[in-house]
Amino acid sequence: MHLLRTAPRRLLAAAGALLLGAALTAPAAPASAATRQEAVGYVRLAHLSPDTPAVDVYLSAPGAAEPRVFPGVGYGVVSAYLPLPPGRYAVAMRGAGAPADQPPVLTTEVAVTPGAAYTVAGVGRHADLGLRVLTDDLSAPAGGQAKVRVVQASVRAPVLDVAAANGPTIADAVRFATTTDYREVQPGRWRLRLGGATGPSTDTEVRLHGGAVYSLLVLDAKSGGLTAELRQDASGGTVAPAGGVDTGAGGLTGPASGTYAMIAGGLLAGAVLVGVALRRQRATW
Repeated sequence: MHLLRTAPRRLLAAAGALLLGAALTAPAAPASAATRQEAVGYVRLAHLSPDTPAVDVYLSAPGAAEPRVFPGVGYGVVSAYLPLPPGRYAVAMRGAGAPADQPPVLTTEVAVTPGAAYTVAGVGRHADLGLRVLTDDLSAPAGGQAKVRVVQASVRAPVLDVAAANGPTIADAVRFATTTDYREVQPGRWRLRLGGATGPSTDTEVRLHGGAVYSLLVLDAKSGGLTAELRQDASGGTVAPAGGVDTGAGGLTGPASGTYAMIAGGLLAGAVLVGVALRRQRATW
């Protein structure tokens, strides 16, 4: 992949660190009533390919002069949901720092409809990397239950089972680069065993709240083995606050890989400003 010259790359790294640091400390805020009344849809972006380097993600709206740019997105990063007017949006991924006029590594389209939610994820191994559009069911579970699905992004455990200790199986035989349907379960604290017939295994503890919707991401840990992160997608049928990882998730049988950075939706304008600053340094977005 073609990379920018040294000076712009340093600017990109510094700006990316600033944006991600701000995302981690930004106050969480649910979608406002005014936003909901606009009959928007929701899109979030994810990098779920373990052996693919960081990418710059471009989100182009219909009729927009400039795309929204998310620089230096690495493995395990999942954005907050972005409220978007209905329409067809183009998503493109380029190597981190690659010029905007360079052909993208991957492209896809997502058709946003009012009230619907989607995750656009780069999945698979780098050699056969693909962009997948997942339809997210954020409707509230029935009767005070919780709702959870498994997003399998670990190549070390190519076929994965997720089961509660002394309890039910949440998912079985989940293949790498696939996502299960949502399943309703009892709320409360769960100790889960993640593993398969081959590859590593780990335990994780999660707390599931009644009325909430979750995605359990299974990732390759930086230090080896597996790690899991629980993302709250929605609560009571409303899009969840800005994307934080719920406490209590993470591998318990070995060093954890740490919290993966989240991109807050409120940083979109900052991302565009980063692009402007880099253009002034003769980098091309």
